[in-house]
Amino acid sequence: MEKNPFREFRSLAPYLRPYRVRYILGFFFLITVDIAQMLIPQCVRRAVDLMAAGGFIWKDILFISLSMLGIAAVISGGRFLWRYFIHGASRRIEMEIRNRLFEHLLTLSYDFYQENKIGDLMARATNDINAIRMAIGWGFVALIDGTVMALSILIIMFAEDARTSLLAILPLPFITILILCFGRAVGKRFRRAQETYSAMSNAIQETFAGIRVVKSFVKEGWFIKKFADTNDDYREANMAMVRLFGGFFPLISLLSGLTTLILLLSGGRRVVEGAMSPGVLVALFSYLQMLIWPIMGAGFTVNMIQRGAVSLGRINEIFRTLPGIRSPEMTDAGTVKGACPEKSSGEIVIRVKNLSFSYPSSGSSDRKALSGVNLEIRRGDIIGILGKTGSGKSTLLKALVRLIDPPPESVFVDGLDVRSWELSDLRASFGMALQDSYLFSDSIKNNVLYGAEEDIPPASIPALLDRIAASAALDTDLGSFGGGWETLVGERGLTLSGGQKQRVSIGRALIRHPRILILDDAFSAVDAETERRILNSLLESRKGKTTILVSHRVSTLCHADRVLVLDGGKLSEEGTPGELLERGGFYARTAALQRLAEGSVTGE
Repeated sequence: MEKNPFREFRSLAPYLRPYRVRYILGFFFLITVDIAQMLIPQCVRRAVDLMAAGGFIWKDILFISLSMLGIAAVISGGRFLWRYFIHGASRRIEMEIRNRLFEHLLTLSYDFYQENKIGDLMARATNDINAIRMAIGWGFVALIDGTVMALSILIIMFAEDARTSLLAILPLPFITILILCFGRAVGKRFRRAQETYSAMSNAIQETFAGIRVVKSFVKEGWFIKKFADTNDDYREANMAMVRLFGGFFPLISLLSGLTTLILLLSGGRRVVEGAMSPGVLVALFSYLQMLIWPIMGAGFTVNMIQRGAVSLGRINEIFRTLPGIRSPEMTDAGTVKGACPEKSSGEIVIRVKNLSFSYPSSGSSDRKALSGVNLEIRRGDIIGILGKTGSGKSTLLKALVRLIDPPPESVFVDGLDVRSWELSDLRASFGMALQDSYLFSDSIKNNVLYGAEEDIPPASIPALLDRIAASAALDTDLGSFGGGWETLVGERGLTLSGGQKQRVSIGRALIRHPRILILDDAFSAVDAETERRILNSLLESRKGKTTILVSHRVSTLCHADRVLVLDGGKLSEEGTPGELLERGGFYARTAALQRLAEGSVTGE
């Protein structure tokens, strides 16, 4: 059984509550406008009856005209005020939902973003939240306005002439049935339209994010066709809505016109018979025309509220998603269980005990990313990690900082299980520079400062940047950048070379002076001389602090105190670089092949 989408509106209560006074005032002025609008036909009725009776004086007509002018002023002022209060509140609620959605998305774990496409998330944060705003703005207005207007008009019409009014509104039940059927059809079609919009947004995002690949492989035509297909799906989904509206509103207009015809025939006969005054017939015509808006508006109301309900459901799907990796639960005293020390006096900084891990998407429990890994890393150690692609290096690093959740009692930092750490404290202990260096569309300075503590004194920033420039070998490039530190990089660092991006990323990791530094193949795009300079600086500046070097280059790993070799998720070798060379294992074979490759390049 399909879930009722309108139940989703209950989740809006916390947002609506702070603005209840605004909504109450808005609805007050809205109802005031409705009452004022219903007074105008009465003024017209009096004027027509006076003129039909003859012998009227212009003073009476002038008084009626001035009364109508005053009513029009009330209507104008009331419309401004209800728009100010209701639409102002709906805009603020829209802003709060979007802020909360963004904050919630940042709490979700890494696996959430692997399962959900960015284009879809962007569509929900824009199109869907806009539909919610329309529902709690125009939708609520149309609902209240239509209900008050329809009931009031019907009461007045029956008070004026019950028999004629009853005949005139006979088609209205059919309109009600149409509206109910229309609402159900709108919900299904609108969900389809939102889903195709998400697919189109995702196609755009992927194309522009990978524009280098698109142009390098001359695939512009393929991506144009892909976008055209998703755009066509979006058009077709919206055309399904257009066809629905195209049939609905003409049919409503036909039934509304039928009410006017009935009123003309029955009301005109009663005027001829003297049972009704001409002014009453004109007033009934005015009220009947006013009644068409609530009837037509009911379709808009159902449409907007149905769209809002569907969109709210899509937003609530994200809000109901909890982070797969969370900090420990709070105790009754309000403190975190297993609160973490800022620093540890122990010599063992990292301990891994029989760590085994499989990704849920691996398809087979026999295929483990890590299997029975045991290791200890002491304070001040420089640890190298070597292994083939897919050997488990990145998985091990993710387990250290809980980007994936290792089994309980398998990974310890400063003597505490990483699952007992407050996530922010655990990750603040690490500084990471990865092979795929992500830079933000900002200046080089700000990209480096993203890694700094928030309370860094502004006066110390220039000296700090100079130190980082030397440590990350950025000083040789800053002069070639047009704006120095203030040089703007393109999206994802598009205007920088691969080596420059990696050095900015290294600088971002170094600026926080972390207790544990992880360089995950962070020198892959850096030339040998620059790499040697950075490593010499690191060895000097990080004495007493722990550093983990992941690399495929033996020349990088030879600076390590110990090297760990991973193979098929298992720790196959461990020892100093010299010991591993003597054993003749994977490390030694890799070193020999790289020396042979270097010799062939230099012609030796």
